[in-house]
Amino acid sequence: MYIFEQTQKINKPLDEVFEFFSKPENLGKITPNWLKFEIKTAPDQIMKKNAVFLYKIKFHNVPMKWKTLITKYEPPYLFVDEQVKGPYKKWIHTHTFEEVNGFTIMNDKLEYDLYGGIFKSIVHSAFVKNSIVEIFNYRKKIISEVFERE
Repeated sequence: MYIFEQTQKINKPLDEVFEFFSKPENLGKITPNWLKFEIKTAPDQIMKKNAVFLYKIKFHNVPMKWKTLITKYEPPYLFVDEQVKGPYKKWIHTHTFEEVNGFTIMNDKLEYDLYGGIFKSIVHSAFVKNSIVEIFNYRKKIISEVFERE
């Protein structure tokens, strides 16, 4: 299993930041274009515990369907999405939010595993690890731009 963590300080209050992340359509705004991300869930679907979201992506030009389940939802402090169906053997993404002196500290913790048996470490090193870092660096940049504009 692999773990990736990233923390970001956002110059906005907690409620405002959490509201942005509680809208599923905003995931498309913070996902790199090269993933060709598409939300397949009905536009009126809301974020809540046990909500299911369907996506389509292209990872290294390979089309993939992705189904996630919101396993924890504790506004405005936390939500967890887990892959039910998709390219990973395991994918648990924990989003936490904390207000400190008028800023919001957002932490992403990603616990994931791959298929591939003895070859998964090669696949991870060659493709997955750097792609995850690139995706989350992109997210960090776009999130900063979104909240600086407002």
